Amino acid sequence: MVYFVGAGAGDPELLTIKGKRLIDNADVVIYAGSLVNPAVLSDVKPGCVIYDSAGMTLEEVLDVMRDAEAQGKTTVRVHTGDSSIYGAIREQLDALDRMEIEHEVVPGVSSFLAAAAAMQKEYTLPNVSQTVILTRMEGRTPVPERESIEQLAKHRATMIMFLSVGRIEELVRRLCTSYPKTTPVAVIYKASWPEQKIVTGTLSDIAQKVKEAGISKTALVTVGDFLGDSYELSKLYDKTFTHEFRQGVSE
Repeated sequence: MVYFVGAGAGDPELLTIKGKRLIDNADVVIYAGSLVNPAVLSDVKPGCVIYDSAGMTLEEVLDVMRDAEAQGKTTVRVHTGDSSIYGAIREQLDALDRMEIEHEVVPGVSSFLAAAAAMQKEYTLPNVSQTVILTRMEGRTPVPERESIEQLAKHRATMIMFLSVGRIEELVRRLCTSYPKTTPVAVIYKASWPEQKIVTGTLSDIAQKVKEAGISKTALVTVGDFLGDSYELSKLYDKTFTHEFRQGVSE
């Protein structure tokens, strides 16, 4: 069996109970060493063979899985955050299907969730934004034209950009095609890691602040009025609001 485990945003304690149990009992672990905190592997059992996939090709990763399966060993493939977001997981799952190797995916805590926790912010504030867009700028991996930053920015929703902080000036320019320059922005470097850093500003000054902080990778760029202080209170806890579990009172 091959298990794909989302290792969380960085803090080893953000591993799910199931994910930690699988890692700790694995015979073989393949982890994304360039992104996953090595502390996640601190309790693997003696004899566990660990591979860092940072320097491996897809074929090499699959060869390790195939060899382990032939020996009756359990393999755990550890991805950062949750493997369903920029995890390159589909190609591995499809290959295992072709090899008729059984597999299971265990979800994890994405960095965009750890970022919200670090900022103590809510992405979906009443009458501010009820939509969260997760995206990235095109790089070596292209982005469909219909999903360009300019097209998505038209919604003025909460936007979270992965893999884009290294081109922060261009990103800001493209966001400003729809967002006002006064729109608040927060850049979160290594959310939940000991070296976590949060840089805040607006579209008018965030690029300079990010450069001054020396951040060029491993960070999320979040933009939207959810970072501001104006919002409506939730209807869920409004004493005048009736729902299935509570009768509202008249004022």
